[in-house]
Amino acid sequence: MVPAAFSAPAGTLSVHILNQQTGLPSPGVTVTLEKQQQNNWTSVASGKTDADGRIKSLYPQDQDMLPGVYKVTFKTHDYFQSQKLESFFPEIPVQFTVTRTNEKLHIPLLLSQYGYSTYKGS
Repeated sequence: MVPAAFSAPAGTLSVHILNQQTGLPSPGVTVTLEKQQQNNWTSVASGKTDADGRIKSLYPQDQDMLPGVYKVTFKTHDYFQSQKLESFFPEIPVQFTVTRTNEKLHIPLLLSQYGYSTYKGS
């Protein structure tokens, strides 16, 4: 167990999904987090967006978020199916690089049925 003084602070990695077509948050979307280990991906965490379309702290708070390449995957198929809508992208993987231990990162996703955009937020 990592001592609390050395573990990832709450909110080290957060995500937010906004539905561009409605202008509303996207609640109930499963989001997974993986870390690249050589040529493989290792599961780190998963969660569902809250009523505001957010996961405020996706990275486990009892572990340090170490530098490396990570991937957040937004599982959008079930969300659109629950809205009785078709979509082109069943899931949206976003790869990113962590350069400092416990670097505070935010990954927003602007979503529509047939497109999306994302960026490094704050």
